[in-house]
Amino acid sequence: MAPRTCVTPDGRFRVGVHDPGFRVENLRQNCFHSVLGRLPDGRPVENHVNFPPSAVQADQTDRIYEVANPFPFRGATFINSAWADRHAGKPDTVVVPEAPECSLRKNLADWQNAAGTDASNLPPLADILPRPLMLALAQASTDPDELAAMAAKACTLLFENNDGQPTGLAFREDKNGKYIPQIHDHDLYDILGNNPFLPDAYKEVMVLRPGIQGNSEIVGEAATDTHVFEYLRRNSYIPWGHFAANMANDQIRYRARDLSPADMAGIRHLYYQRIYVRLAGQLNLDLPATDRPLAPEELETLRQDLCRQISKANAGALRFNSALWGWNFGFGFAQSGHRLHASHQMIHQQNAMVPGTVADQNGTPYDCFSCGDLVTEFIREFKAAHNRDFFPAYLEAIRTNQRTDGITQGPSSLIVDEDDRVVLFAPKAQICEWELQLMTKTACAHILDADTRMRQSLDRAMLTAVQTLESLGADMVTGIEFSGRFDAPATGQHLVYSFIPRLPYAPATFSEAQLRWISGCYPEDFARACRRAVTTNKEEP
Repeated sequence: MAPRTCVTPDGRFRVGVHDPGFRVENLRQNCFHSVLGRLPDGRPVENHVNFPPSAVQADQTDRIYEVANPFPFRGATFINSAWADRHAGKPDTVVVPEAPECSLRKNLADWQNAAGTDASNLPPLADILPRPLMLALAQASTDPDELAAMAAKACTLLFENNDGQPTGLAFREDKNGKYIPQIHDHDLYDILGNNPFLPDAYKEVMVLRPGIQGNSEIVGEAATDTHVFEYLRRNSYIPWGHFAANMANDQIRYRARDLSPADMAGIRHLYYQRIYVRLAGQLNLDLPATDRPLAPEELETLRQDLCRQISKANAGALRFNSALWGWNFGFGFAQSGHRLHASHQMIHQQNAMVPGTVADQNGTPYDCFSCGDLVTEFIREFKAAHNRDFFPAYLEAIRTNQRTDGITQGPSSLIVDEDDRVVLFAPKAQICEWELQLMTKTACAHILDADTRMRQSLDRAMLTAVQTLESLGADMVTGIEFSGRFDAPATGQHLVYSFIPRLPYAPATFSEAQLRWISGCYPEDFARACRRAVTTNKEEP
C-alpha cells in the first residue's frame, strides 16, 4: 500500500467521496411506544417512527468527503457536506460569537429592586442569573430542586398528572411539518440533561425517552438482566452511518460505578452483533434470526461461519472490511461555550464499519482510513526490520518492565488487571496522564477473531478500566479500538483498546499538537494506583 496522504506525486490533493445508501436489518424484538409531548393544540407527539416494523433502508444520506492528512500518522478528516454547505460562501458565519455582557451585581440589584420592601415578591433566582453563571451552575449543581428550576428555563415542560412531575415537552410544528420540541436554550438543556443530579423524571422527558432526541430508529435491543437500545444514526459524521448502543430509559446509568457486568455485556453484544450481521449481509449468509436479538450461541455460530466464508472469499468480497468502535464517557461544558467532552446523556457506545475503498472525485479507487491500519503497517515494518513479531516482544516488555526512573525500589509492574486472554495495563508511553490500554494476549486482529470467551474477557476488562479511572476521579474518558481489516492476511496483530481520560488543568497545547505528550507521573506509579482501585472496587458490595 502506498503511503496514505492527500498529496499526489504530481502536486494535487485527492479527496474521497462517500455517497452512503444502505439497508439495516432490524434486530429489535419489542416496541416501546409512548407520547413524547404535545403540540399547542393538544395533539400528541409520539415516538412510533423510532420503532420501524422491519428493515430500514437509509437512502439519500449526507455526502461526506474523506481527506487523508498530508502526514499519514495524523489520520484523516471527514467533512459532512450538510454542515459545510451552510457555511459555503458565507465567511461571516465562520466565527465564534462574542460573549454576552455579564454582571451578577447588576442582576442582583434589579432582583432586589423588583421586590421592594416585600421579600415575598422576589422573583426566582434562576430568572436573574446571567447566562454564563446559569451554565456553570447547571454543570456544577448537585441540588435536584435547583436543577429542576433551571430545566424550566431551558425548555417548556408539560405537567399533566397533577403530581408535580413532568410528563413530556411542548412541541411546535415547523414550516416543513416537522415537530420540534420547544427548547429555549440548547446549551443549558444539554448540560442539565448530562447532570446526574437532575431528577430522573426530568431526565426521562428531556433526554432519555426513545424519540425525544430525534427520529433515529431503534434497530436492536439487549434485555438480558439489562436493557439497552441500539439507535441507527443515518446522517452521521461517520460515512455510511453509525450505531449507538444507549442504556434504555428504564435503566438509568450516568456513572461507571452504576454499570453492571450485564449492562456492559449488553452494550457490547449489540456491537458484536451489528458488525457480524453487516458482514453476513455482504457475504449473503443467512442470519439465525431477525426481529429479535441473537442469542450468545447464535452469535458465536455466525462468527465461525463468517470466518470460514471470508477465508475462501475472493479478494474484494467485503466492501466494508473494518470496524470502528468508540466510547465517549462523561460530559463537560465550560460557560465560555467550549465543549470539554462529548454529550453522553446516559452511557452509550458507538460503532460503524469502514469501507476498504471509495471513488475519488475522478472515479479512481481511494483507500479509506481506519486507525487500526496504522498498527498493521507498523508491525509489518517492525517484522521487516527486526525479523520478529511486534506483539510478543511488546508483551514481553510489559512483563519484564523496570521503573522508568531507574530506581530499583518501588512498584515496577505496568499491569493493572489480567486473565488468561487479556491484559489491562498502563502503557509505558502514555498519550495522556492516566491512559490505560487493554490488549489481547494472543493474536486477535479484530472482533471477528474473538470467540465467546475472548469477548467476555474484553467486556469484563473494559468495565474494570472505566470504573477504575472513575474511582480515581476521572469523569470524562474516551475509549477507542485499534483493529485490523477483516479480510487482510494474518499479521499477528492483537486487538488494542485505549482509554484516554480528560483531566482538569490538562488541555491540549502546542506540545500535544506536535504529538509530544506531557505527563507528570511515572506509569508504574499510576498502574499501582489503578491496582489499588481495582482491589477496592472488588471488595465493595
